[in-house]
Amino acid sequence: QVQLVESGGGLAQPGGSLTLSCAASGINSPIYSMGWFRQAPGKQRELVATCTSGGTTRYADSVTGRFTISRHNAKHTVDLQMNELKPDDTAVYYCNAHRWGVGASQGSWGQGTQVTVSS
Repeated sequence: QVQLVESGGGLAQPGGSLTLSCAASGINSPIYSMGWFRQAPGKQRELVATCTSGGTTRYADSVTGRFTISRHNAKHTVDLQMNELKPDDTAVYYCNAHRWGVGASQGSWGQGTQVTVSS
C-alpha cells in the first residue's frame, strides 16, 4: 500500500500563493498518476490537477492558468504551485496516487492539508 505524506498549505490572502508537496513511499508497483483533489465544506471531493508518469497534465477549469502541477518520477513526489488564490480555493487538499488500470478513487490518498484563502 502506497503511503502519501503531504506538506504545505495554510492561510493565504486573496491573490497570494501557496505550494503543496506530496511524497510517496511503500511503492511496489509503478505509479501511473499522481495529483491533487480538494474538498470544501458541504461539497464533493473534486479533481484539481493530475500528472501521469509520461508528463500528461490535467487541470480543473477553475484553476487553469493559476495552478501548476509538477512531478518528479524518480523521487515519487508531486507539487502543486497555487498562485492568484481565491476564497473559493479554500478546501482540504488531498494527494492521490494510483497505478495504471484503476481510477483515482481506487488509489492511495494522503491525510489532507487545509488551505484557507481569506483576508
